[in-house]
Amino acid sequence: MKKNAVIGVLFILLQCVIYGFGDPISKAAYASISVFSLLTVRYWIGFIFLMILFGRKVIHELIHSNWKLLILPSICIAGTFIVSNVAIGMTSPTSVAFLKSTATVMTPLMALIVFRKHYSLKHLPVLAVILVGLYLLCTAGGTLNPGTGEILGIISAVFGAGSLVFAEGALDQMSAITITTVQTGTSALFASICAFTFEGGVDVAAATPTIWMIIIYMALACTVCGYLLQNFAMRSISASSVAVLQCIYPVMTAVFSFFVLSERLAMAGVVGAAIIILCVLAENLISADEENTSGQSRHVTLKKGLKRRARRALPIH
Repeated sequence: MKKNAVIGVLFILLQCVIYGFGDPISKAAYASISVFSLLTVRYWIGFIFLMILFGRKVIHELIHSNWKLLILPSICIAGTFIVSNVAIGMTSPTSVAFLKSTATVMTPLMALIVFRKHYSLKHLPVLAVILVGLYLLCTAGGTLNPGTGEILGIISAVFGAGSLVFAEGALDQMSAITITTVQTGTSALFASICAFTFEGGVDVAAATPTIWMIIIYMALACTVCGYLLQNFAMRSISASSVAVLQCIYPVMTAVFSFFVLSERLAMAGVVGAAIIILCVLAENLISADEENTSGQSRHVTLKKGLKRRARRALPIH
């Protein structure tokens, strides 16, 4: 695996750690503040922070590039986080984590349908086993109870897949910083609309200093750093690879829930976590092997082309 790809993998793993810690600590905040109010404040803090640091660069890039490429990835990333947080309020976070992680399968399918991107069939068995691992981890061997929360979890997964697939085109023209800033601003706008539509406005009067610390963590770590890590990673690894690596996120949520909330995994959950980790390793080995094979094929093709040119250049006797 190339150095840039390794860095991309590490970025997504770090993102999983950040999000995994954010899930259990956010429960305390949601006990005092409504979902849309918290999300509105979180995203506006993140957006203002990014504009203070990179506003001039962002505006310059938007003026001199095709900003329309940002519409779909921005709407999708806002949709996946807003919808998943609403789903958590209606059902268990573990059920939402499982359903949201089905984006692992949806991402390559969406890339195939929308952009006709080739996807090797050798990945399918690994994805199938990953789903089994996610199910064991997130349900601890139990069952999912279909309901509104579960439907929203699936919708969140569709948005999540779209945020990965559509961002690849934007990354060809704009920096990860500009894309992250626009995505954060879009999330803030949609969260604000939802807060005023469904909750009558933004109310954080009940927030304690501890809850404000949680909100700031979610704004700067989960939103700013999380979005940046994903966008930087996608410069060196594909959307499908990112989706697979993000399956580590529910594992990290379970680990941090043990330390923060004293939640213990059943044996089925431990087995599921082990399956996910092994499958992620296997998927990366398969991707590295495909990359090496593709590189060798390009080298052989180039060598044959040079030989043909050399023969054509020989003088005729």
